[in-house]
Amino acid sequence: MAAQDTTNPLDGFGFDASDAQNVLKHCLEGADDGELFLETIASESLSYDDGRLKEASFDAGRGFGLRGVFGETTGYAHSNDTSLAALKRAGETASAARKGKAGIMAPPPPGTNVKLYDDVDVITEPGFEAKAKLLAEIDAYLRAKDPEVVQVGCSIAASRRVVGIIRADGHMAHDVRPLVRLNVAVTVERNGRRESGSAGAGGRAEFSRWLNKESWQDLANEALRIAKVNLEAVDAPAGEWEVVLGAGWPAILLHEAVGHGLEGDFNRKGTSAFAGRMGKQVAAPGVTVIDDGTIPDRRGSITIDDEGTPGGRTVLIEDGILVGYMQDRMNARLMGVEPTGNGRRESYAHAPMPRMTNTIMAAGEHDPKEILESLDDGIYAVNFGGGQVDITSGKFVFRCTEAYRVRGGKIAEPIKGATLIGDGPSALTRISMIGNDFKMDPGVGTCGKAGQGVPVGVGQPTLKIAGITVGGAG
Repeated sequence: MAAQDTTNPLDGFGFDASDAQNVLKHCLEGADDGELFLETIASESLSYDDGRLKEASFDAGRGFGLRGVFGETTGYAHSNDTSLAALKRAGETASAARKGKAGIMAPPPPGTNVKLYDDVDVITEPGFEAKAKLLAEIDAYLRAKDPEVVQVGCSIAASRRVVGIIRADGHMAHDVRPLVRLNVAVTVERNGRRESGSAGAGGRAEFSRWLNKESWQDLANEALRIAKVNLEAVDAPAGEWEVVLGAGWPAILLHEAVGHGLEGDFNRKGTSAFAGRMGKQVAAPGVTVIDDGTIPDRRGSITIDDEGTPGGRTVLIEDGILVGYMQDRMNARLMGVEPTGNGRRESYAHAPMPRMTNTIMAAGEHDPKEILESLDDGIYAVNFGGGQVDITSGKFVFRCTEAYRVRGGKIAEPIKGATLIGDGPSALTRISMIGNDFKMDPGVGTCGKAGQGVPVGVGQPTLKIAGITVGGAG
């Protein structure tokens, strides 16, 4: 692990740590919890389309959010005015939630010497010209590789975020969070029919991991492969089918349809399908679901969460039994349990809430070839695009971007227009085979909740699930 960096999260702010603690002591008197969250961010994006650099942007900013927690009530104020006067005004605003309450301040989160990723300068290294050149190379490579290619789009996104947490009791923590992503999309045409494919990769690491020729060509080839598969696809059959989900990115279904229901706030309020079921069988035997923010360099990994709690590995479902929820500090306190390092926020303008990091299903014992061979007549869903989920019930509709019909245990024709329809809690109980080929997603996930987006990861092995409704053309 890399050594702890010495970045000062207060650089550029018009107050120091002593000023901040004085304001916090005053405005958080009688509070149950609270903190000052500091953030400085630089971000850059480049997109290449139609044979030219279409868009390039750079943004930088800083701000703070001050939170006071009084029972179940939160007072929150934020500002991009980083003066001491603005901090004092924010303190007065946040303390208005006190309303006569008199609590005892919760103890600070534990410290950590672990750092899950290096502080790398993903904005200036490599520079703008090198990034633009790479996108042009991807475009030229795909157009030269296959005469059916008619359109190429690719993009690079990078950000470097410095966050700090200061508490009235003097506890301080900070983190430097790099994040990069490379996306490639390609459209092919044959006999007047056009189809597209896309691929992406990224994480909390230096760009060189994806900018080397082998990596970006693999990504470009994958986007082209999917587009060519879609050229051969026929309309998906509708009905109830046995479905095999591929390893890796298909775990986005697990994340959306199951993961949100295991976040502490929904269960404290009794609005989750899993509320009140702790210790009960909620999934098929062999199913183990974990939220793990401690996987090095992954998109969803966090050295500390946005309340200062070290990132954790939380077992949620073990061998089919519900054993835990993801918790931030407020929900953990109200539920009488420990925080799990899942208090996350999109930016300083948002209060934290329980959020997933990297949500995964552990590997089983079956060879993925064996799982497919057991499917007499069904659907093999390899990749997903957009979807809709009712978080409280787990009901989902997900669109497959790469899927195949399986007959007699053999992969047959690719299908298009397939959507998987069901609900997460029921799907968990219908898992009949779990592969030994666990795989993480390539590093492209963003999770939305209550209007906030945060980077996340997902992962799973190949899975066989009975009785999923497939929406299609016939």
